[in-house]
Amino acid sequence: MTAVLLPEPARLKPPDVVALGAHGMRTRPVRAVLSALGIAIGVAAMVAVLAIPASGAQALHDRLAALGTNLLTAGPGQTLFGENATLPDDAVAMARRIGPVQAAAGTGTTSASVRRSDKIAADDTSGLAVYAARPDLLGVLGGKVRAGAFLAAGNQNYPVTVLGSQAAARLGIDHLDPARPPQVLIGTQWFTVVGILAPMPLAPEIERSALVGWDVAERLLGFDGHPSTVYVRAEESQVDGVRSVLAATLNPQAPNEVEVRRPSDALAAQKLTDTTYSALFLGLGGVALLVGGVGVANTMVISVLERRREIGLRRALGATKRQVRGQFLAESVLLSGLGGLAGVLAGVLVTAGYALSQGWPAVLPVGALAGGVGVAALVGAVAGAYPAMRAARLAPTQALA
Repeated sequence: MTAVLLPEPARLKPPDVVALGAHGMRTRPVRAVLSALGIAIGVAAMVAVLAIPASGAQALHDRLAALGTNLLTAGPGQTLFGENATLPDDAVAMARRIGPVQAAAGTGTTSASVRRSDKIAADDTSGLAVYAARPDLLGVLGGKVRAGAFLAAGNQNYPVTVLGSQAAARLGIDHLDPARPPQVLIGTQWFTVVGILAPMPLAPEIERSALVGWDVAERLLGFDGHPSTVYVRAEESQVDGVRSVLAATLNPQAPNEVEVRRPSDALAAQKLTDTTYSALFLGLGGVALLVGGVGVANTMVISVLERRREIGLRRALGATKRQVRGQFLAESVLLSGLGGLAGVLAGVLVTAGYALSQGWPAVLPVGALAGGVGVAALVGAVAGAYPAMRAARLAPTQALA
């Protein structure tokens, strides 16, 4: 009796497996799209959550590089008896004597309020302050004039003022007409607006203020001549050293009554708080991805039940369990992978649109883009494992019954 050798089943090449997987998707396109939608939403959320903070961080880095991280501010704190302290009159001059200090300037707080009209109550300040300043302040802050000009040495004793960007907006002054410059009421005296400043992220208090000359503030506004804030520009490598000696330099008799700050640290800290919300949305994106994976698994289980005859026919024609398992696993991975690719594209569009609206550079981490598709394919493999094994276990006779 001679033995009959059966031919070994042909091995499916990777393109054949992909083609078989794509066939199941083409026969039910609506179901495939709805199943991939959950994956796409989850991946899009995760890509956007990773890319938008990266874009914001790059924008912050660019902003700090332009503004400089070498700016220090010093102001009076509290005395030992809990009273408000004051800085010496020569505090600005003392700051300039520190070796690594490149420039220093100061502002002085006045008790006057600024109003657009004398019909407005004097106690209605609109959150604006009036500061005495000298012409060198703008250079130390690295600020720019949006309209008009800044205070000059020739008008320090005249009733002219320069408005910060927010102060001008709150007072309803958006442009300057050289022929008829606007006026604002500071205290009981009308001041002519000669300039409007551009935004100053490192000095938000200047944005919400009206700046007047040092001399005119003493003469008309009851200013006592004590600087309330000293702005110091130091060499980049010596900022920490200057910070450690600045309080003792400005007020040698009571250095504990001087508060020294670095404004760029506040901007960096504000950026750190944004990462909390990023982690939250990253978690929500993971939940959406999980829900999408469950949807894919459900679709594949239903697909196995509906295609029992196809599975039985393929088994009867010689397809092995491994080939059937590979077909349905490939379909699940392909379905999730296409959803992941669509999610990555959606995340890129959301990131680009949001960055453009904020004036940020669009930063797209390569790891997030590649990881989005990879995670989606992994979810598809896990979600399709059980349906693929279930399809492979079907006997030809049972499937064709």
